[in-house]
Amino acid sequence: MTGSTNSTSGPGRRPPGPRLTRADLDALPNYVPGRSPADLARELGLPEAIKLASNEVPYGPLPGVVEAVAEAVAGAHRYPDMGVLALRDALAERYGVDADRIATGCGSVALAEHLVRATCLPGDEVVYSWRSFEAYPIIVATSGATSVRVPNDAGHGHDLAAMAAAVTDRTRLILVCNPNNPTGTSLRRAELDRFLDAVPDDVLVVLDEAYREFVTDAEVPDGLTAYGDRPNVVVLRTLSKAWGLAGLRIGFLVGHPEVAATVRKVVTPFSTSLAAQAGALAALRQADEVRRRCALVVAERDRVTEALRKRLPAGQVGGTVPESQANFVWLPLGDRSVTFGRACETRGIIVRPFAGEGVRVTIGTPAENDAFLAVADSALTT
Repeated sequence: MTGSTNSTSGPGRRPPGPRLTRADLDALPNYVPGRSPADLARELGLPEAIKLASNEVPYGPLPGVVEAVAEAVAGAHRYPDMGVLALRDALAERYGVDADRIATGCGSVALAEHLVRATCLPGDEVVYSWRSFEAYPIIVATSGATSVRVPNDAGHGHDLAAMAAAVTDRTRLILVCNPNNPTGTSLRRAELDRFLDAVPDDVLVVLDEAYREFVTDAEVPDGLTAYGDRPNVVVLRTLSKAWGLAGLRIGFLVGHPEVAATVRKVVTPFSTSLAAQAGALAALRQADEVRRRCALVVAERDRVTEALRKRLPAGQVGGTVPESQANFVWLPLGDRSVTFGRACETRGIIVRPFAGEGVRVTIGTPAENDAFLAVADSALTT
């Protein structure tokens, strides 16, 4: 017997023929990457466009990375070290943890996916704040688990009390993005302490700290040092942002040895590529340069935030620009978000609007930020 068919067609309709994929994924949104600046420049007839949509650091690869990757690629006909032993040892030394507590993957987002796969069966629940990282609902749905979204508080951050109240006997994992993407807001030590004390010991709490290197508020805890002794806490980090390896896709987690071992078991074999391992090892030798670059980003972040607050007073819909501890800022423009994003694109600047909510703007070079602010002058007043 052949599978049933659906002869309807048109926007939003499935093409005729047998269904070969899961029906429950039809309503799942696609992850939206930042638009190509080369494509926009060609469309507008400009020599170049500015991309402030993907939270990349604008200063190029760290010293030694290109050379290390080029040398590694000479052995591209061989598989990489599946155990990622050299890199795990280097990460263990840098962050003061045992190597058996570390797992690596294709960016921290892949490790979040592996954690959900390792903890959840169909019908199990994953709790997270919303709006937060747009990959979370995709990760949860594709794993067959159920998303429990807890609305952000009035300051565009996590409502930890509401998140704790949302935990049920089906909750297996909680995602806490700190600083939060896309709003840049952060959680402080006292509130995180209360939250973690309230979470049952058999629920895994994942602290997604992809932007940790940009944090300047001393009250925002480093999850590795503050909560590393808790068996049900896992910390995610990435080398894509501050460490400048977005194009190589590498991240890592630190957790209880049993959790890390389970993740290493479910990770796609050889997914930490030869080039990524070599580039990461070279990058980790440049900690001083990373700190210097992060300081430049933070100075620009503060300057851009103040400039935008003058253009977006607190009385506006959604309030003023919240304090960011990441390498981007959040404009709570509500229904004006998509219009603002389009206005920026017509002037050759790519930002990241979230329809009906706000716009995330990555911090670029001073010249790029000045160009964005010039566009914002007109776009926020029209």
